Amino acid sequence: MADTSVKKVVLAYSGGLDTSIILKWLQTTYQCEVVTFTADLGQGEELGPARDKALLLGIKPENIFIEDLREEFVRDYVFPMFRANAAYEGVYLLGTSIARPLIAQKLIEIAERVGADAVSHGATGKGNDQVRFELTAYALKPDVIVIAPWREWDMRSREQLIAFAEQHQIPIAKDKRGEAPFSVDANLLHASSEGKVLEDPAQEVPDYVYSRTISPEDAPDKPTYITVEFEKGDATGIDGVALSPASLLAKLNDLGRDNGIGRLDLVENRFVGMKSRGMYETPGGTILHAAHRAIESITLDRGAAHLKDQLMPQYAELIYNGFWFSPEREMLQALIDKSQEYVAGQVRLKLYKGGVHVVGRSSPYSLYDQDLVTFEEGAVAYDHRDAAGFIKLNALRLRTLGQRKKKLGL
Repeated sequence: MADTSVKKVVLAYSGGLDTSIILKWLQTTYQCEVVTFTADLGQGEELGPARDKALLLGIKPENIFIEDLREEFVRDYVFPMFRANAAYEGVYLLGTSIARPLIAQKLIEIAERVGADAVSHGATGKGNDQVRFELTAYALKPDVIVIAPWREWDMRSREQLIAFAEQHQIPIAKDKRGEAPFSVDANLLHASSEGKVLEDPAQEVPDYVYSRTISPEDAPDKPTYITVEFEKGDATGIDGVALSPASLLAKLNDLGRDNGIGRLDLVENRFVGMKSRGMYETPGGTILHAAHRAIESITLDRGAAHLKDQLMPQYAELIYNGFWFSPEREMLQALIDKSQEYVAGQVRLKLYKGGVHVVGRSSPYSLYDQDLVTFEEGAVAYDHRDAAGFIKLNALRLRTLGQRKKKLGL
């Protein structure tokens, strides 16, 4: 039953059929004023039609918010995450996960600005996004009312959605009348595809699903070499040209796309309890991830590097599960950011037919000492004879265990 206390709601609105239906459903079910918010996160779509569609559906011009969040998205969300080398279940670079807290944060900011008592989203009741949106909303505005139409209405089929749209004169593009072969979510970091033709994990992803990368087989036969510059753990330029965060990631996306880099076919464990199969394309992020680990390899102390690697799975899981605004994520972020003080320098990469290969790295803060690692004699700081005592001390407990086994005949 609709909450009759709701007077004004801010809707995360894409301008597509589903969120247009939600917009009208909110108006008819809750009898409330609807405010729309559309975020430009670099999804590659023209956002003007979203404004036009909202106006057509009766939204007042002053209640339509469209914001370009590309720089904020990369600077304040993507880059902090990449400082941690975060990869959920070891491989997923969290392109969808990291976008949700920013969208929800803006929903709450607009709700405060216009005096709304509720926010709404179009995430389904089976997915992770509902959790991510709502955990953020409650963290930032504990008393907010969250309306999740997919958990409330009784429409369960495409036919029912189309019928609702027709009943309320919501324009339906011809290509939206049939069942979509798969669903897509995109932003500047990645594009993800799931559902329908991708639901059988035994079947290879069809070529037509890919939108951000060319096939590695079709990539140039000649490798592309680039140099990425870093300062305090963040990429700041490519080939000597300083770039803003969003411009840098866009440039890496172009390089990754042209070289067939960043495809991932994954069966993952959703936070809500089920497994799902998705196809992710993260061309620029894949390059950035490899480059960042490479610059860390010469600037981070072993203990710091290994501690980061131990904490990374927990950090990645927090983001995947929607806990960006949790105290534990913020605590981990402080530790990670401390580790990045001297993560600066250059990484040279070879991009070739789907692969990202580190071919060089240098830093004014490098801990790599060629005198120490050389096989030639003469290194002052290392005496080969010292290794004998080091090995004996580390072997002491192993020898003790071995003697016990021998004594007991085990």
